[in-house]
Amino acid sequence: MMTWQKCVAAAAVALTLVISPASAQTGGSPFAPVMRINGSVITQYELEQRMQFLALLRAPGDPEKEALRGLLQDRLAGGEARRVGLKLTREQLEQGMTEFAGRANLTVEQFLEALAQGGVAPETFRDFAGNGLIWRELVRAKYLPLVSVTEAEVDRAIASGAVRSAIQLLVSELVIPVEGDPADELALARRLKGEIASEEDFARAARTYSASPSAGRGGRLDWTPASELPAQIVQLVLGLAPGQVSDPVTLPNAVAIFQLRDVGEDQSTAPPVAQVEYAEYLLPNTPTVQADAVALENRVDTCKDLFEEARGLPENRLTIATKTVGELPADVGLQLAQLDPGESSTALVRGGWRVFLMLCSRGPKSDVAIDRNAVREQLIAQQLTLLSEGFLEELRSEAVIETP
Repeated sequence: MMTWQKCVAAAAVALTLVISPASAQTGGSPFAPVMRINGSVITQYELEQRMQFLALLRAPGDPEKEALRGLLQDRLAGGEARRVGLKLTREQLEQGMTEFAGRANLTVEQFLEALAQGGVAPETFRDFAGNGLIWRELVRAKYLPLVSVTEAEVDRAIASGAVRSAIQLLVSELVIPVEGDPADELALARRLKGEIASEEDFARAARTYSASPSAGRGGRLDWTPASELPAQIVQLVLGLAPGQVSDPVTLPNAVAIFQLRDVGEDQSTAPPVAQVEYAEYLLPNTPTVQADAVALENRVDTCKDLFEEARGLPENRLTIATKTVGELPADVGLQLAQLDPGESSTALVRGGWRVFLMLCSRGPKSDVAIDRNAVREQLIAQQLTLLSEGFLEELRSEAVIETP
């Protein structure tokens, strides 16, 4: 799995052309305004910094659109905080930054150093963390007294699995491979999104442009429990109505768009899926690699068989890992969700290597003690998130928003 520092370095290489369209709109001046909200200015510099920050975090969606949306929310939250007299203490801000950096198993200093490698200033992270805390405090102050979670609701959440969504998704995918800067692929994905008006349009585009094994099926995936898909993909898709196409999402070495075809209740009686074991065997990405992969697939039945294939090779040629679904890289998680144990995929490329990806096993993670208070807090957070969307729309409708 790629380290945080390597993710930063790889993403930084891909950012120059991604942010250039916004720069062109304002003549290139870092202090030029791109939006005014109730008289408060968002500058070109702030927008580009937020775009870089989100790209380094591998956040889903269009970088410019999501950055501008986040900065708009920051301004609205800041104005509302001033109106009600809410301020963060230095201790609250430091704790928030520490908590955020800790998600990457880094200290704040290490996190800032990694961001700096990608051209992101410390102030950008401080503003992001601070404004996020302010918004959270505003929402909790306004709605927490109105939210309650019963013991029966906690019981139902535990019974369905702490990391499980009791829904399944019918999705189509279009995955465009990227080598180096993703600007052209992002532009293509945005164009395709604008042109696709039906499932048939998406299927036609997938057959033409997608490098995923599903391309021959028009990008159509089978019904998949939400718990088996990467969290960022689920988040992206659940914001769509059936038939709609997502904004482009940047994956390692690829840009993807998704079409939601349907959402249904997961009727499976199997235990909640939370953990997968998988193997990555690296094949030289030569012109014969697909034939080599087919021959390898015919020789191996399980992940254990790959140990014999890797005998005498450098250790990094074969990796077997066990991770929860939430820990998987998005591109790996998307492929594993389509496999049964013993099946493989060769859709992923890393540098000069084609990844022979095999699912070893899939099953529940049974060694985790259940914390009822944590489950209750999660349910409360879900309710607050829904209420916060209405709160944000209320503030937006009352604001004076101007663009150059």
